[in-house]
Amino acid sequence: MRTKTGFSFFSKITYSKKKPSPTIPKKGLDSSEIDHTIDNAAEIIEKWNTEYVSTTKFYSLFCESKREAKKFINGVKDLQKSMDTLIKEDPNSENLLRAQKLMQIAMKRLQSEFYQILSMNRARLDPETGEDVRLAGDSIVEVEEVSRNSMKELKSIAECMIAAGYAKECASTYKCFRKSIVDEGIHRLGVEKVSSSKVKKMPSEVVEVKMRSWIDAVSVSMKTLFNGEKTLCDEVFEGCSVSLRESCFRDISKEGALLLLGFPESVAVRDKKNPNPKKIFTLLDMYGTITENLQAIESIFSFHSVSAVRSQALSSLNRLSESILSHLVEFESEIRKDSSKTVVPGGGVHPMTTSSMDHLSRLAEYSGILVNIIVKGSSSSAKALLPKSYFNLSESDGCHHGSEVRVRFAWMVLVLLCKIDGKAEMYKDFSMQYLFLANNLQHVASRARSTGLKHLLGDEWIERHFEKVGQFARSYERLAWEPLASMCPKTEEMSPEEAKMRLEKFSECFESTCQSQSACVVPDQTLLEEMRSSIVEKLLPVYRDFYNAHSNAAMLAGTEGGWNVRYTPEDVAKYLSSELFNGKGVLEEEKSCVFRTSFGLVTARNSSRRKKRSLSCRRF
Repeated sequence: MRTKTGFSFFSKITYSKKKPSPTIPKKGLDSSEIDHTIDNAAEIIEKWNTEYVSTTKFYSLFCESKREAKKFINGVKDLQKSMDTLIKEDPNSENLLRAQKLMQIAMKRLQSEFYQILSMNRARLDPETGEDVRLAGDSIVEVEEVSRNSMKELKSIAECMIAAGYAKECASTYKCFRKSIVDEGIHRLGVEKVSSSKVKKMPSEVVEVKMRSWIDAVSVSMKTLFNGEKTLCDEVFEGCSVSLRESCFRDISKEGALLLLGFPESVAVRDKKNPNPKKIFTLLDMYGTITENLQAIESIFSFHSVSAVRSQALSSLNRLSESILSHLVEFESEIRKDSSKTVVPGGGVHPMTTSSMDHLSRLAEYSGILVNIIVKGSSSSAKALLPKSYFNLSESDGCHHGSEVRVRFAWMVLVLLCKIDGKAEMYKDFSMQYLFLANNLQHVASRARSTGLKHLLGDEWIERHFEKVGQFARSYERLAWEPLASMCPKTEEMSPEEAKMRLEKFSECFESTCQSQSACVVPDQTLLEEMRSSIVEKLLPVYRDFYNAHSNAAMLAGTEGGWNVRYTPEDVAKYLSSELFNGKGVLEEEKSCVFRTSFGLVTARNSSRRKKRSLSCRRF
């Protein structure tokens, strides 16, 4: 039968089936020594069974007196040795029955002490910290610290109970309380069980908050909660079998770990079916969090019985990887499908260019993570999609990232550049088209040079595209400003009337050109200074020479009408050096797209009316 304490007086003792023989002291058995041992054990055991008992308060042996606790444990150990001797040499003695009763009382006391120490640890989890992951993490750290401090007491109790044959009772009490700490810790960190169907119905903002909370929760859980639990379990049951330690840790931690590491899978499935490029960074952070903690996961959950935890971590990585790849594809698709008819004033940088480069620049910060994702997820190399001369995959530029990642980024930039080429067609004026291309490519190349894209695309790629910026800028200058220079021939033979006519014509064209170009903008300061300087160098010397050679004669020819040269070389230089590209004027551009290239990533169909210029993706 079992007593109210839950222990059977005789269940831990194995008796012989033979008829008991008369008690005959055997050789080596010292009855007086055994009596003394039992008496000493009885003194401390009965003391804490009678004197320190209250219906309103639990007097903890290990809290009230460390000295008494040590004496109690040693007394129980000595009692167990005496019982072992009696079982072998005198199994029917009165001393054995007395020792059994004392052991029963001692085990009841130790189980209560074990329960009390674990309860004190459990109470450290502040229920008010659930709204703040940081505070919840601090509580978990405190709990684990308290657990480590009480490890010595727990270990001594566990060893004593297990040696007495009460391993099951000890382990059961331990599992019950430690599992509650782990489960409560996971809950306080904001992790809860949610199905994929439930996640799909959640607002994006709510899911985003849960994802961010999960990222913090994983770090706390692996570094503190599960790692601390594994350490505590190993220490408390150090002298026990591996199977006992394994079963304790499994029953305490497996469920919480699977709940924690299974959350990304539900989110990834949701986002894969409804990809949003802006959400990719949280997914990348989640992927990186698992990757960073993967070694810890494999170490902490190394037992075969918790292999499901390791498998769940890998499964979540795969799901996240698939979702991230779908977001990359959606990013490219959004660029291709952009159908806005907005003509950017002054040929400036298109919002699509700015937002796309912001996105790509930030993506480049995750290149270390994307290496694994892109390489594993690529069924065929993106290199095959690029023009042969577009991207040099040599490592001579010092870039050490995987070629697949480099090619993928080059491909995404090319998709953007081809779309920019199509947007340029929305300008009626050819010179404005080239200015638009120069401004937008300057923005692309500048962001590539100043961000992590530089290490992916390489110096050669960047320099080549800056050269193209110069080509577009020169094309703009040729169409917009070189006609003025042709009005100032170098010939010395010219009548005053002709000189006057040419100077008048130049003034009219200069005013007209300034007016037509007054709305133009060049946002990049470096490109602005280069273009102003280039236009001045091309126009001013030619006009100055013509002005110096013919202005006096022209003014004499126009004396009767009071005619005078409207613009001196200094006037021209001042405007070109300080007023050009300030964007203060207004251009009369067509509001709708007259000619648009069909979108193609390598070639674009050009209108036959525009054969004089070659604006296709081949130019990029």
